Amino acid sequence: MASNDLTISFTVTQPPEAVFAAINDVRAWWSGAVEGSTNVLGATFTYRYQDLHSSRQTITELVPDRLVVWHVDDSQLNFISQPTEWDGTDVVFEIVPGDGATEVHFTHRGLTPDLECYEACAGAWNFYVVESLQRLIATGNGQPDCAE
Repeated sequence: MASNDLTISFTVTQPPEAVFAAINDVRAWWSGAVEGSTNVLGATFTYRYQDLHSSRQTITELVPDRLVVWHVDDSQLNFISQPTEWDGTDVVFEIVPGDGATEVHFTHRGLTPDLECYEACAGAWNFYVVESLQRLIATGNGQPDCAE
């Protein structure tokens, strides 16, 4: 069964360990204020970008070099009519080792085209995952403050 969840994939030449470390270094690739631990199973962290977006995530799965899952416990997206659209969704990073390359599969489970924030959120995730996170993995420097 096909999913309508937002999914983004890319491939890098760095090993899974480097990919896992970069994903968990959230402050290096996602703009805004991040408070709390972003690399401990069961930890909760908050994200805030200006007065447009705030959310609280709990790290529900953390499999070294393979998988990172954040459950969105609470969200406030102040640019849409239903600001809690992210509540109960999951942000998933799957790391797939290959021959000389590592694939990264990002899925925001529950972020589907029928949601009001889909277009804006998909654009933002594309920037942060494809541009900033991928750059962090490849060069050691993300671009968290370069999004529109």
